[in-house]
Amino acid sequence: MKHWRYLVVLIALGVGWGSTQPLGKIAASTGHQPFGLIFWQLAICTVMLGALTLGRGKRLPFHRDALQFYLVVALLGTLIPNFTFYYSVARLPAGIMSIIVSTIPLIAFPIALALRMDRFSWRKAAGLVLGLIGVLLIAVPQTSLPDRAMVAFLPVAMVGPLFYALENTYVARTGMAGMDAVQAMFGASLAGLILCVPMMLTMGHWFAMPLPPGRAEWALIVSSALHALIYSAYVWLAARAGSVFASQCSYIVTAAGLLWAMLLLGERFSPWVWAAVAVMLLGLSLVQPRNRQAIAE
Repeated sequence: MKHWRYLVVLIALGVGWGSTQPLGKIAASTGHQPFGLIFWQLAICTVMLGALTLGRGKRLPFHRDALQFYLVVALLGTLIPNFTFYYSVARLPAGIMSIIVSTIPLIAFPIALALRMDRFSWRKAAGLVLGLIGVLLIAVPQTSLPDRAMVAFLPVAMVGPLFYALENTYVARTGMAGMDAVQAMFGASLAGLILCVPMMLTMGHWFAMPLPPGRAEWALIVSSALHALIYSAYVWLAARAGSVFASQCSYIVTAAGLLWAMLLLGERFSPWVWAAVAVMLLGLSLVQPRNRQAIAE
């Protein structure tokens, strides 16, 4: 029975995570600027992750290694990729953003090779090539996107996965400074919030949260809450069922992101985009760990 419970949690995580791409597009659709959106996202995540941390009787450490972790993860995993996400998602279909997000493990492979954290593998190299082909299937054909002008924003959209891959590599190499994942992300969210404020004010991106919130603001609130809750649930699943089992969530995120974009935004995709999805998922399967961890009883 536990195996079925873990499978249900896995599917729920993928479906929930996939919804954050179209929700992010809705949040950015009314002209709210990136750092204003990031501020409110981080404020919500900080409150929720802080409550989870304190509710478990834990505290936020402030030793040097922990502070370094908060700063690096806030920059690599939040401020830079979220800025490019909100900038791109306002100009690209949300479904395309869901496909691009799936390139994170593909990008992480050459980074790990450069840092000698992984060994060269023809299987993983083939996965990387397939990921590149998937991006080209979106960028090159004339009819792949609703507007050819959108192609100019694909490189910006790819910045996010690059920095997420850098963040993942950093965490894999240094660990989480003795913290559990919820503590670590609470600290990173708080650091990101502090760093975000001067950027937001300097660039004039601040906006007051209207009461009651409108459609865009509710999309931002729901998306931010999902990020906090789903990440915590993902960590729980990885601890109970194994990281390899939990990593299969990435397939569901991509598929669910496309379906949510079709349902919430009425997006439709060309055959080139569906071909890109198939190629991307095949590439992703090649870079996933091969050894299957047994699901914990």
